[in-house]
Amino acid sequence: MEILSLASSSLGNCYRISDGTTSLLLEAGIPLQKIKQGLNYKLSEIDGCLISHSHGDHCKAVKDIIKAGIDVYMSRETIEAIGVQEEHRVHAIEPRKQFVVGTFIIHPFDTQHDCPGSIGFLIQSTLIGEKLVFITDSYYCKYKFKSLNYVMVECNYASDILLRNVANGSLPEAQRARLVHSHFSLEHVKEFLKANDLSQVKEVYLLHLSSGNSDAVRFKREIQAVTGKLVTVCNE
Repeated sequence: MEILSLASSSLGNCYRISDGTTSLLLEAGIPLQKIKQGLNYKLSEIDGCLISHSHGDHCKAVKDIIKAGIDVYMSRETIEAIGVQEEHRVHAIEPRKQFVVGTFIIHPFDTQHDCPGSIGFLIQSTLIGEKLVFITDSYYCKYKFKSLNYVMVECNYASDILLRNVANGSLPEAQRARLVHSHFSLEHVKEFLKANDLSQVKEVYLLHLSSGNSDAVRFKREIQAVTGKLVTVCNE
């Protein structure tokens, strides 16, 4: 499976996955023009867009994506929060109810975030058989997955960095408290990965690193040590 990160930070998130026949956008949290640039202006090759939740850094371009003629899939709570109408381009999806886009079978599941209707995605290609899990903006995951080939998971912060930033005054305590109940920490990512079947995993992608509460080099090193897998940090 081909995985391309167009943006991955608190400023905006957007990724493209493809099995050679079907191409999907995961999130649309950057302006449409930047999405077009990242795709070499081949937006017409996108078969659908999956949105995890309604925060702007994940859904900023949704209305423009719809206007461009691309089907968008998200929970009913996200549809209502964004303020779009459910119509032939806007599909309401529910956790644990699979749907199909082209050659991808998609299994949505609920995630733990401070935003109603937040979901993650287990995606499998019927063409090449590969399976990917995508989790962002969730402080833990209660599900376990088998036979994964790719893991795309948020690794937003490390607890010791948060505490240091609170101590030196660069991070308000209220913001620290919100982060630990809404975003995946390095420690929880390790626990999640240890709990899952990684025997067939080819690559782990770390997403949505906090600009001030993370360390890309350290995160990559520690996740590689835990998994023994190739790790890519998406931090732009």
